[in-house]
Amino acid sequence: MEISRERPLLLGSASPRRRELLEGIGIPLDVAPADIDERREPGEGVAEFLSRIVETKLGSVVERARDRIASCVLVADTIVVLDGDVLLKPVDTADAKRLLGLLAGRRHTVYTRYAVATAAAPTAANARTVATEVTLRAASESEIERYAATGEGLDKAGAYAAQGVGTFLVQRIEGSFTNVVGLPVCEVIEDLKRLGVLGPFP
Repeated sequence: MEISRERPLLLGSASPRRRELLEGIGIPLDVAPADIDERREPGEGVAEFLSRIVETKLGSVVERARDRIASCVLVADTIVVLDGDVLLKPVDTADAKRLLGLLAGRRHTVYTRYAVATAAAPTAANARTVATEVTLRAASESEIERYAATGEGLDKAGAYAAQGVGTFLVQRIEGSFTNVVGLPVCEVIEDLKRLGVLGPFP
């Protein structure tokens, strides 16, 4: 069943960036955010944590969206990893400043894992993790404080936006840029086509 306006892709995410990325390339979609506990369990590895969160999100959205008319369901989760530690969304401005202080002048990895479910495979027809290396330039304490105060990074892993004001910090990106924003669009399109839910594109 191909994605269409009558049967859109169901995006299981509250992220406005993911929605904008998909709408920006003309993918008809509906939104049904997952409602799960995204805390990391003690001793849980990075890959295991990311896989569990995405699998749980997918199950939650598929269950809650049984009455929705959709061609497929897409969920995703993005994390920032520095020296093996997962840096999630800051709890407040002070926490954003702390996270930015850790990342400034350093190279870190942004991981996004996504999963797709179709009518033929309501669990996970496809799941993939994409990694991008990002280097933030060394920034002064006052620069970090002023950026944290903008509030731009409060709803973002690592407390910065690679596509917003935070671009002034991003020195180098190795890999998918849209992955850093929240969804590796190239890979998602490849997989939607492979699964047969995306017709001739663009």
